[in-house]
Amino acid sequence: MSGMRRAPRPSRGPAAVASSPWIVVFAGVVVMVVLLFMALGAYRGRSPAPDDAAALPPALPLPQGPVPPTVSTPTPPRPSAPPLRPGLSPRASGLSPSAPAGSRASTAGRTGGPATSRPATRPPQGAPAVSGRYRVVQSFDGGFIGEVLIVNQAGEDRGWTVRLEFGGGRFVTAWVEGVPQGTVRQTDGGFTYASGVDVPAGGSATLRFHLERAPTSPQACTVDGVRCTGF
Repeated sequence: MSGMRRAPRPSRGPAAVASSPWIVVFAGVVVMVVLLFMALGAYRGRSPAPDDAAALPPALPLPQGPVPPTVSTPTPPRPSAPPLRPGLSPRASGLSPSAPAGSRASTAGRTGGPATSRPATRPPQGAPAVSGRYRVVQSFDGGFIGEVLIVNQAGEDRGWTVRLEFGGGRFVTAWVEGVPQGTVRQTDGGFTYASGVDVPAGGSATLRFHLERAPTSPQACTVDGVRCTGF
């Protein structure tokens, strides 16, 4: 038995691998999977931000605090029209023989309202600076309303005085519309009216009056001593 030799045992390393090729394939698959996951993780970490997000500006902060209230400017009230003078009845109450004169101003009223100034003109040679024209406005049973139109042809503002004589009747009232009133002085058969305002150069004023139980045509009508026309 001593002469017998043991046969050497074969090596298991390379032979085992050569005899089992599926081990190599499995190891290769595992390595490929690991490398794939590593590549995906690296790609996700290096992906840039979207262009739209980078182009948008930062949002501005909203203003804080209460909003100031809107201030509205009040509309100024429109000036009211002057009250109209009511018409006189045939039996209107009369004025006292003397009435106080109003403050004198630089303008006077025309027929039915204040007169507008005109360029200064000189009266024709021989014509009065201030003249008057008489007419009857309205007649009724027992009386009438008349007027004297005063025209200033001078080159400056002028005051005026009207004198009317009817030889009887009852004087009720006299007035100039739209301007401060003058002074009235009653006489036996008429009245005298002194202006409260001056007539502007080239302008006019209208004096109206109410008489009862008197003829419509006066015996005398003068403006500053100059005889009126129209009767």
